[in-house]
Amino acid sequence: MASADYRPYLHEHRSDMEGDHVRTHAGPGPGPTCRALVLGALAIMGLLQVASSVAILLHLTGYLHEVDFSADYSSIQQTAVEDIQSGPIRADALRDPRKRDRAKCQKHQREPVPSAHLPIMVPINYVKKGEIEVTMIQWKESHGHLQKMRYHDGRLLIEEAGLYSVYAKTCFRYYEESNTSSEYLQDGSTQLIQYIYHEKHTQNTIKPIVLMKSGSTKRWKNHFYNMYCEQQSGIFTLKEGDGLFVKVSNSWLLDPDPEGSYFGAFKISN
Repeated sequence: MASADYRPYLHEHRSDMEGDHVRTHAGPGPGPTCRALVLGALAIMGLLQVASSVAILLHLTGYLHEVDFSADYSSIQQTAVEDIQSGPIRADALRDPRKRDRAKCQKHQREPVPSAHLPIMVPINYVKKGEIEVTMIQWKESHGHLQKMRYHDGRLLIEEAGLYSVYAKTCFRYYEESNTSSEYLQDGSTQLIQYIYHEKHTQNTIKPIVLMKSGSTKRWKNHFYNMYCEQQSGIFTLKEGDGLFVKVSNSWLLDPDPEGSYFGAFKISN
């Protein structure tokens, strides 16, 4: 009796569970709109990743740098074409900055530098034998070199102020011609001195000063030929209009050869 009552209850409960199971499977699933959104998002992420990879690859291979360089080179070519059309080609436009600076230095070095070199003028007829007074030497302009400097009456005249190297060399020569000549040298000794003067022009006045002095008292030996040379040089600041000249004692003993006696100066800096 009890078992008969229990079976109807189990049958009813089983029927309810089967109904619930059927209803669960029969419910609506995910729609096509959600699937489309998911696929779109995945596609966008993939494209972004590919674009990023391509950009990194281009950067590592240097393609982007080459593009920039091509643009710069095109601009340089355009500048060169404009220079050709407008005037002389500026070669330094295509050069390295260091090479351009060296080219400028070389161009500056090629500019004429004030300089002079003059040989002694012959024949020499300064003073008579035996006279020991100091005499200014005359130089032969036509056989010398003058650049951005002038010569007048034994003087080198400065045209461009600056720091100059000044030099002079004089040679003295004595021939024992007769006993008469020996009388002028007394016991065979004579004083041979060379002076280089700087002639300043200040307030309409001329004031010569001695820049350098050199010499010696020579005792000529008693034979046919004797020679003595004096040379000196120095660096001095000179102004436009200043003069330079050379004086010697016993100028009648000067050697007439231009290779032995000369006078000059050249500018070394501002």
